Amino acid sequence: MSAGAAAAAVLDHSLCEDVDDSVDESREGIPGQRNEAQPEVRQARVLGRDQDVIWTRSRRAEPRAWLRAVVWLVAAGLHEGACKTTVRIAADLAARMDYRRGIVVYDLKGAARRTDMSEATVKRHVKVLRELGALVWLVHGSKRNLAAPGEPYMATATIYGAVIPAVFDEAMGHRLSGTGYEGRVCGVTEAGRERAVAQATARSEARHQGRRGAERQRPSGRRGARVRTARPVDNSAVDNPRSQACEPHSQGRYHRAPAVQVGGGCKDTSRERASRSTDRSPSFKISYNGDGSRRTASQTRRGIGIIQQVRPRVTWTQRADLRELEVALRPRTDAGWDFQMITEELHSWHLTWQPAHPAAYICSRLAKQATAEHQTAAAEVAEGWDEQAASGPLAASSPDLVRSVLDGLAEGLARYSARQAELGLDDLTNQSAAADMAAFLNSGTGAPA
Repeated sequence: MSAGAAAAAVLDHSLCEDVDDSVDESREGIPGQRNEAQPEVRQARVLGRDQDVIWTRSRRAEPRAWLRAVVWLVAAGLHEGACKTTVRIAADLAARMDYRRGIVVYDLKGAARRTDMSEATVKRHVKVLRELGALVWLVHGSKRNLAAPGEPYMATATIYGAVIPAVFDEAMGHRLSGTGYEGRVCGVTEAGRERAVAQATARSEARHQGRRGAERQRPSGRRGARVRTARPVDNSAVDNPRSQACEPHSQGRYHRAPAVQVGGGCKDTSRERASRSTDRSPSFKISYNGDGSRRTASQTRRGIGIIQQVRPRVTWTQRADLRELEVALRPRTDAGWDFQMITEELHSWHLTWQPAHPAAYICSRLAKQATAEHQTAAAEVAEGWDEQAASGPLAASSPDLVRSVLDGLAEGLARYSARQAELGLDDLTNQSAAADMAAFLNSGTGAPA
């Protein structure tokens, strides 16, 4: 039977939202459904690639609307394997779904534990939901390892999307805008409007009948007795600290309102922010080297390989994540340092305490070192310090160094003697210190006479 014929067959089948919780155990009824005869309806199963998000004919749905549609699909008998267990598993999926997009991680073991069922049962009824057109694959799970080197094994998770098939929309009289996964409800047909009015009327009458029955069951008491009515309790305002930790209310119907489109002007928005590009940034993170070039995967693998040898050798770094340490020590690994040099530097810090965040501490320490080195270099340039000229005498041979020192002393003594003569002060001896120094230089330093 086609989807259109199936929709026509179930138009008279009502899915009440406010129903009583009694379930007839003599038949495999659906929780929350009255025990009424269900029409025998069939539709083609959704198989193969139609269960994928790219090829699906079902539209995306939010968790609450999706769960109502699942209850209707199961109650309509569109699949012989669908039963109240299918609805229980669907309720577990809906409780974990993204509120706006209807995306959920499969979590087979967790679903089996929460619903108190075997994993085989969960698999079977999830398959039923896919064949009903109520679930589509967004990501196919696999045993491929997604973890980085040095991290524990992490397989690829299966991710499902909540969808509603066309047979439900046709039965409810929904008008759709778009096709497939991006389809949206944009209105209702006349039959759908009449159906919604009839359901609302039936729910209202059921509520009124329940209230009248409750009033009839109340004891009347003796005639003329005063009827005690409930009075409000005068609770004084108290400072209840627990009220501050309450969760906010879930989003209501107002989240469906479209975003406001500003045609022009910038009343409350700065011009810089209003002119900023709205293109979404890529979901993946791009790393760059110190020179601005893009960091390659081989550079990252090399850095991780070095850090894998450093972390076991430095006690206070062993609680840090491997990738965080690799990022913190990139200034050293990119400079060509091996694990021995990095280990020696970390040990030279002589830490007698355990940093709570070793990677952050390393980043701060290396940043301070780089700042100090930059300030020292700037001061040397400002003072005109020439490293090569200053280290020149230290690189000379021993005889040349001694001769240079003695030449300086001889020159200084000669200037001192000349100064004394100008002041009219004679030396106490008749010997010339400069002549003795020159004689010594010519004879004792290996220089030619």
